[in-house]
Formats: sequence, structure tokens, C-alpha cells
Amino acid sequence: MRIALDAMGGDDAPVSPVAGAVLAARQYADRDLTIVLVGKEDVVRAELARHDLSGGLEKRLPIVNATEVVEMSEHPAQAVRRKKDSSVVVGLNLVKKGEAEAFVSAGHSGATMAAATLSAPGRIRGVERPALATVFPARTGPILLLDVGANTEVKPEYLVQFAQMGTVYARKVLKKNNPKVGLLSNGEEDNKGSILTQEAFQLLKTAPGINFGGNVEGKDVPSGDFDVVVTDGFTGNILIKTTEGVASLLLKIIREELTSNLVNKLAAAVLKPAFNRVRARMDYEKYGGAPLLGVNGIVIITHGRMTAEGVKHAIRVAGETYQNGTVEAIREIFAKADPRPVESVS
Repeated sequence: MRIALDAMGGDDAPVSPVAGAVLAARQYADRDLTIVLVGKEDVVRAELARHDLSGGLEKRLPIVNATEVVEMSEHPAQAVRRKKDSSVVVGLNLVKKGEAEAFVSAGHSGATMAAATLSAPGRIRGVERPALATVFPARTGPILLLDVGANTEVKPEYLVQFAQMGTVYARKVLKKNNPKVGLLSNGEEDNKGSILTQEAFQLLKTAPGINFGGNVEGKDVPSGDFDVVVTDGFTGNILIKTTEGVASLLLKIIREELTSNLVNKLAAAVLKPAFNRVRARMDYEKYGGAPLLGVNGIVIITHGRMTAEGVKHAIRVAGETYQNGTVEAIREIFAKADPRPVESVS
């Protein structure tokens, strides 16, 4: 199994991507895993030389040269068109050509989505719009939220497809038996919400391949009562970023209060294991990034601030997504919806 990694993507690239690749290659040695580092060869090779590559590790970390980097300030589509030899475009082309089973990037998410959708590997036939999904920590365990940024404006039909693709991912990767799907709205009743959500509700009730459970309010998303929550990319992006901000604030307040005086510090020492478990349950890095569902290959987009540990988990998730046949299962759903042979589809 070969996974292409954007070695030039991320806030401190190539440091964290390369370190994460080394961690993954060492920890997942039993999985016949090769991690292809895509980026400026001299820069990546110099960073790789800082690590202990004994035991044949170097052979499992080949480098594919890409002379350009998409900067965060660049317009996504324009950058993809202009920089054909960027690490993003070169890495995704490896997936398109079958030279890698997946692509992972902590770089420019907009450019990664644009390149994956418009060129390589392209959309699965029948998918109107690919969706960016993220694993969301909930009381009962991880759930899936989509879309979280790929589509700021959607149609009701898109939300149905998001639900179908999210169901496959939740079943294959999150190991949910019969994932319950919820539609994000401002009330539980089916007549609540915008025209978009009301129309989507009616479609979701009869859509094949999903276990639709109705509307879910924002406050109930973390309960875990729903395994998959669908919404438009604008709303989803605001929801996850607000949640991250609140979680970070709460942890900071708790830390400040527990270190404010000697008595609190003594109590904190006793409670430290419990707080560490809470932090671990809310740690976005261990979930490994956001899959771009609906493209004809595996694309995992991570936070730009991912540490080496987070990059390692993103590589793990990419591997699990491949081994579980997630893309093939999504393809199958849309092939049934449009059974025409490929050559007859315009």
C-alpha cells in the first residue's frame, strides 16, 4: 500500500509531515506501507536526514520531486492551474495514475479540493458535489459531520448524497453498524429550518441507503445520538470552528483555575489522569483529518497546524479507508443510481 504525503503542506512543513511519515512508517511496519514524500527533493531529503532511518526505513519513504508549492494566500483554482508541478497536483496525480492508493495533505485545503475535484482524481460518476467530512468527538464516541467547507451553497439533492457517502464512511471506517443520519437544523420538527433543510428533509425520508433519523439541533450534535450529521459547508465549517474554539477555551479556563492556588494545584495533581483522558477524547489530531468524499480516490485533508503525531494518524486513516474499500462502496451506490455504461454518460 502506497500513500502519497504532501511534504510541503502545513504550517511548519516539511518538519511535521516528514516526522509524521517516519512515525507512521515505523509504527505501521507490519502493514506493508510505503509513504511517498512529495515535495522539493533537496528540502525533503535534508529533513529526512535528521531522522533515524535504521532498519530499512528509508526504503519505505521514497521521495517524488515537486518543484512548486501552493501558498496559503493563493486563490485555489488559479494556483492549481498555474502550478502544475506543485506538491498538491503531483501527489494527486500519483493517485490518479494508480501509483498511490491515497493522498494526504496539511497544506492549502482549497487547492487540494479544487485539484482533486477538477482534475485528479476527479469526481465519482453521479456525485454532484464532493463533500469534506470531519470526525467529530461526541459523548458516545466519534461521529461524522459533513460538509464542513467544500460547498458553501448546496441544493437539497446534494445533502442526500452527503448522507449516502457519510453513511458509507461511518460504516466502513468508524465501524458503525447502521449509522443514524441527522439533518442539522434549528429545530427537531420536520417543518423547522430554511427552505433548503425542509426540502432536504422530505428527500432524506425516502432516500435509499441511509437510516434517516430526522433533524438534529446544534446543541445535540455532541450527544452522539446521530452517527452522521449533514449540512452545507458554510454552516458545517462554522459549527466545527466554534466547537474547537469553545473546547479550547474550556480547557484553558480549567487549567487556569486548577493552578490558581496551592489547594487547587494539589487537587489537580490527583485529577490529572482524568483530565488527560478528557483531553484525549477531544483531541482532533487522533482522528486523522477530513476525508474528501465523492472523489474517485482517497484524499485526506488535515489541519495546517497538525503535529507529527497528527500526520501519523492521517496516514493511518488513509490506509484504513483504502483497506475497507470505502471509495468502491461509494462508487457502487452511484452506479446503481445511474446504471448506464461509462461511455454512454456525457
